[in-house]
Amino acid sequence: MQELRGFEAVLAGILGLLIGSFLNVVIYRLPKIMERQWAAECAEMSGSSPPKSESFNLMLPPSRCQPCGHQIRWYENIPVLSYLLLRGQCSACGVSISLRYPLVELGTAILFTFCVWTWGSSPTALVWAAFSAALLTLGLIDWDTTLLPDDITLPLLWGGLVASALQWTNVPLSAALWGAVAGYLSLWMIYWAFKLITGKEGMGYGDFKLFAALGVWFGWQALIPIILMASVIGVMVGIAMKFSTGLREGGYVPFGPFLAGAGLTAMVFGPQSILRFIGL
Repeated sequence: MQELRGFEAVLAGILGLLIGSFLNVVIYRLPKIMERQWAAECAEMSGSSPPKSESFNLMLPPSRCQPCGHQIRWYENIPVLSYLLLRGQCSACGVSISLRYPLVELGTAILFTFCVWTWGSSPTALVWAAFSAALLTLGLIDWDTTLLPDDITLPLLWGGLVASALQWTNVPLSAALWGAVAGYLSLWMIYWAFKLITGKEGMGYGDFKLFAALGVWFGWQALIPIILMASVIGVMVGIAMKFSTGLREGGYVPFGPFLAGAGLTAMVFGPQSILRFIGL
């Protein structure tokens, strides 16, 4: 039985490598797709024609090197292996390929392996694997662009409610529902309190939706440990970036990546372990 579970976990890891490769595409392209949609909507509202451009979605155009335009061949797009064989460089122009691409693939593989090793080949493992892929994607998109797309946060929230209703998670539907309410309203109130006091916006509405989704997946009882861990790590990273002059213009750090990190920690170790981790 243990051997079968290990074999299934290995297969899940291979699937995770493939999904991770696709997540790299989503992380890069989805914000650009959103920008094009906003530009088209603005043009429509102003009565002008939207700017013409080539088809651009998650499938088209094929992946290519941004500096030189070299189209990535299939054998140059094998997760992790191609990066190693190419020595982290484009085969055409020799420009460096970001290390983040294989790291996302490996991270997804590890998370998928964990889910199947923990819950076996079951709907529970499937939904938690989807949860981890969504959080990884959201965290990196927010880090790059300060955007948390509704295209991911809302399916994450509704998917958690469906999984709870089908008893694929150990969170009762009532706790999941109140988790969504408490998660959204708590950050919404903090947002408005901060804005009234300082006149500035401390976070975005995407953070409210992401925290509501975490409340669905873990129940309202887990919200305090998750927000505490996200806040502590966020403050530590912010201070480190300030001293290393790594802060962006305006001196802000997006909060979504730390919420996503706290959510993944809660999945792996349990929400209560977060309190022990930060000494409470």
